[in-house]
Amino acid sequence: MPEVFSIALGGGSRVRYDNGKTTIGPDSVALRLQQDALVFGGDVLTTTDIIVAAGQAEIGDSSKVSHITPDQIKAAKQEIKRHIERAIDTMKVSSDPVICLLVGGGAALVTEDLEEVEQCLRPPHFDAANAVGAAIAKVSGDVDEIVIPAGRSEAELLEGVRQKAIQQAIVKGADPKDVEIVKVEKLPLQYVTNKATRFVVKAVGSLKATQSENSTAEVKGYDVEEASGPDDEASKREVLTEREGSLARPSLNVDLNTYRPEVKGDTWIISPVDVELIACGAGILGTGGGGSSYNVALQTLAQLQKHGMGRIRVVSPESLPDDAVVVEGAGYGAPSVSNERLSSGTEIFDAVDTVNKIMGYSDFTGIIAVEIGGGNGCITLPSSAHYDRPVVDADLMGRAYPTIEHTSPYLFGCAACPCATADGKGNTVVAMKTESYSKLEGLIRTACVELGTATGCAAAPFSGRIIKDYAIPNTVSQAWYLGKAVHLARQTKVDFIDAIAGITPVTLLYTGKVVDVTRDVSRGYTIGRCVIEPLSADEQEEETSAAETRNLVVPFQNEYLAARLVSPGQTDEQGEILCTVPDLISMVGSDGEAIGSPELRYGLRVKVIGMPASPIWTETERGLQVGGPEFFQLGCAYKSIGKYQKPRSVIEEYGKQASD
Repeated sequence: MPEVFSIALGGGSRVRYDNGKTTIGPDSVALRLQQDALVFGGDVLTTTDIIVAAGQAEIGDSSKVSHITPDQIKAAKQEIKRHIERAIDTMKVSSDPVICLLVGGGAALVTEDLEEVEQCLRPPHFDAANAVGAAIAKVSGDVDEIVIPAGRSEAELLEGVRQKAIQQAIVKGADPKDVEIVKVEKLPLQYVTNKATRFVVKAVGSLKATQSENSTAEVKGYDVEEASGPDDEASKREVLTEREGSLARPSLNVDLNTYRPEVKGDTWIISPVDVELIACGAGILGTGGGGSSYNVALQTLAQLQKHGMGRIRVVSPESLPDDAVVVEGAGYGAPSVSNERLSSGTEIFDAVDTVNKIMGYSDFTGIIAVEIGGGNGCITLPSSAHYDRPVVDADLMGRAYPTIEHTSPYLFGCAACPCATADGKGNTVVAMKTESYSKLEGLIRTACVELGTATGCAAAPFSGRIIKDYAIPNTVSQAWYLGKAVHLARQTKVDFIDAIAGITPVTLLYTGKVVDVTRDVSRGYTIGRCVIEPLSADEQEEETSAAETRNLVVPFQNEYLAARLVSPGQTDEQGEILCTVPDLISMVGSDGEAIGSPELRYGLRVKVIGMPASPIWTETERGLQVGGPEFFQLGCAYKSIGKYQKPRSVIEEYGKQASD
C-alpha cells in the first residue's frame, strides 16, 4: 500500500500577514469555504482567494479580492509552494526528481514549478477526484498480526488471518458476497526461534447497498447510535472527543498553564496527564535509545484505568532510609526490535522477581529507573502499579546508555550480581557472579540475543544509601518538566528549543533533514550512522544567522554517540566535533517529540540538540572512561556542551505550594 502523508494545506486554509511574515494554516474554513472565503462574500482570506486574485482560477467573484496586493499574492504563493515541496521531499525515498500527479480540488493551488519535481501532471477532471473516489471506493478490512504456529500449518495460520480480514470488511459495511482478499504478506520473524510469522492481509468489498434503519456505527472503539437530530449528534461528538482525549492524549482535556500535579506530603500521585508529560520528556532524555516511551505510556495508562489514581506514585530519593531496598529493572536489547515486538508486560517483573528470590527479599521499598531515557524512563510506572511500591525520583544514568556498565553505582564498585534477563515467556537467564561489569554485559547480552533481542533485565537491588550517594536525582521530575514545556510550546507556537532551555541547558547543534541512514541489529544493539544535510533557504522555516554547508554525521549504538560536521570528501574522523557522549545528543521533530534511532529515515526533518550530562560522568575519571568517546571507540576526545544543572523536583515545588 502507498504511504500517506498529510499536511494542513487546502483550498480553505487561512492566509495571514503579520509583521511582514506570511503564514498559511494550519486552520481552515473547511466545508464553510462557500460561506467564509472572500470570493464568496465572506470575511476570511483563504488560499482560494489568493489563486483567484492571481488570475489562476475562476472561482466565486474575483472583484472581492481585487484589493490583495501583488506582493501579498507573491508571498502567499511562495508559502504554498514551500509547504508542497516540503511534503513531496518528505515522501521521496531518494534525492532523484519525481513526477507529481495532482488530483482533487487542492490541486488548483499548485501554480508554480516545484523544486525536485520533474513534471506535474493533472489528469482530465482532476478536480473531481475526491467525489469520484468516494463513489467507487470499496470497504476494506486490514489485519496485521504475528502468529506462532504451535503445531499448525502455514495454510491454517493464513486462513485464520484471512477470515479475520474478511470479517472486518463486512463489519464495516462491505457486501459479504463481494469481499475478496487483495493483499497477503508473510514476513517470518528473524529474531525468534518459535517460527513466528507476521501476516499482513487486506480484504476489500463493495459497500452494501442497504443498511438497517437501526444499525449502529462503530467509531474508534465506541458504539454510537445513529443521531435522531442535530443536538444529539453534537452531544455525541462532544462525548467522543472527550473519551478519545482521555485515552490517547490526556493533556488535551486540561489547561497545562494551570495544571498542577498532585503531591500529598512527600508523595507525587501520578495522573494520566503526568504519564503523557513524563513520556514526552523521557523521549528527549533518551538520546535516541531507551525504547519507545509512547508504548510504555500506553501500558501505564492501562494500569491507571485498572487500579485507579494513587496506585502509581513517586517519592524523592532523600526520603529513603539508608537501609531501604530499591530494585531496578529495565527493557534490554535493541530498540529496533523492541519497537516492533511489543512487550508482553511481564519481562521485567520476571527478572526482578528472580533476583529478589535469589537474594531472599520478600519485599522491597521502591523502584528506580536504570535510565531515564525513552521507554526505560517510564517503565517504572507500570512496575509501581504492579508491585504497589513507589518510584524513586531519580535514575542511574541521567540519560540512556546501551550497556549494563553504564549504571552509575557501578562506577564506584557496587554489586551487580545476581543479574537476570527474562523474555516474558518463562525463560530466565541469571548471571550469579562475573569477573567484571564488562563480562556481565557480554553474558547477559548474549542471553538476550538468544531470547529474541528484546528482554527485561534486573540486577541486584541497591540500598537507600547507595541511591542517595550515586543516583542522578530528580530525573523523573526533569522528564515531566520537559514534557510540559514541549506541550505548552506546541500549543502557544513557541520554539521548542527555547522551551527546553527553560528546563535544562541546551544547545541547538544542527537543523536539517536526514539523507542517509545505515542501521543494523548487531550483537544485540541497534548500531548505525545517520547523515543529515542542511536545509535550503526555501526549506527553512526561520532565518538563521549563518548558513551551514556541511553535513552532520551522528553514529549511534542504541543511543546517539557524537555529532560531527563533515565536509564533502572528508571522512567522519576528519569532521569537526560538536558534541560527544557523555553529554546528551537528541533529535526532535517539528512537533517537539523525540526521534529515536529506529525511527530515522530519509527526508525526516530534525533539530539536533545537545544537553550537558551529570557530573558523575563528566567530572570523574571513571565516568569519562566508561561513558565517554574512548569506550565507544569514537576516535576523538570528549567535548563538553556546557555546565550541568540539577533538575528541579516536582515534589519540592508543588508540595511546598500545597503547604503554603
